[in-house]
Amino acid sequence: MSALEVLVAGGGIGGVAAALATARAGCEVRLYERAPVFSEVGAGIQLGPNATRVLIQWGLGDALKGVAAFPEALRVRDAASGAELGRLALGARMAARYGAPYATVHRADLHEVLTRALLQQERVHLCLDHAVVRCAVDADAVTLRTSRGVDVEGDVLVGADGVWSAVREQLLHDGPPRLTGHLAYRAMLRSDALPAGLRGNEVTAWLGPRLHVVQYPVRGGAWVNVVAIVLGSPPANAQDWDHGGHAADLARALGPLCAPLRALIDAAPEASVNPYVWRLWALAGRPPVRATNQLVRGRAVLLGDAAHPMVPFLAQGAGMAIEDAAELARAIGIDAVDVPTRLQRYALARWQRVARVQARAWRNGQIFHSTGLVRVGRDASMRLLGERLLDVPWLYGG
Repeated sequence: MSALEVLVAGGGIGGVAAALATARAGCEVRLYERAPVFSEVGAGIQLGPNATRVLIQWGLGDALKGVAAFPEALRVRDAASGAELGRLALGARMAARYGAPYATVHRADLHEVLTRALLQQERVHLCLDHAVVRCAVDADAVTLRTSRGVDVEGDVLVGADGVWSAVREQLLHDGPPRLTGHLAYRAMLRSDALPAGLRGNEVTAWLGPRLHVVQYPVRGGAWVNVVAIVLGSPPANAQDWDHGGHAADLARALGPLCAPLRALIDAAPEASVNPYVWRLWALAGRPPVRATNQLVRGRAVLLGDAAHPMVPFLAQGAGMAIEDAAELARAIGIDAVDVPTRLQRYALARWQRVARVQARAWRNGQIFHSTGLVRVGRDASMRLLGERLLDVPWLYGG
């Protein structure tokens, strides 16, 4: 039997992971990316054991070690008082429990690890500066047209073109994602330029009324990724997730902060590794997946944020895309059944899990940003139960 030809729309982490996984499964892969060169903006990613386990299975464990940080703990602190609310051991303890580590990594570094592995595969064709503008699915094949007027036919189409997916709209006709009303400000800072008390090898989540800030190391601890999520009006072009952010706007949105968190925010201009300090994007999402037909239509599948966009309150956007890619490769590798049936197996294996993760992420956002008595109850529960609330065995155990 000849190898299946898989057409992948989107060259971000989900698209490259899908291309790598299906190439490893013996497929002929063509990946179409709208940008003329591969690039990932300066943001960080948290990878739970459920994601790093897949990367290790793909033989990328050593490559990940070379670029990531492996925090020793997750600490939750009050943004106003600085008090510790809860703590979860990561590091060796989490790796022993789940068989894989908890990692934090720069998006560009993870993308490069995946891309290098992809380029080592045979029968892989990268088509940069080609956005997928049209696609069609019939019983025997899929076809697409790119922004450069190229028409391509294949056996499977993978829509991995992000939260504002053009492929999804053509397959499902369900409109754009909805804006959540939150803005995410992000900065990448040099660790050695921060106050000593803010350099630890930990993930710290600072929770405040209607806001939270997360910081964690990347690049082996040399840099610190900082993300502040606040309420705010979206910029004019909400689809672009790399707008300029103004420190004064962020300061107004954050309001009064404890001294350590204020020191972190104030240190950003001098510690920034980029010529700009703060970038921002407007958060967008969709309700949890309700059925398999939201992931698969015939010979076409959706993957990652195109299928189940994640608000970043559970740090699982990249993790779910990597899991999707691994499951897609397993399903495609079943030679005994026709292609649409294989893809249905992918959807059956994924839809309930990703829906659960989506729902938990939305719920976390409400908890993180709670006010009044709900906030008081949250803090008391976290102080009492701590690790039991912060650990997620059903997620990290795969």
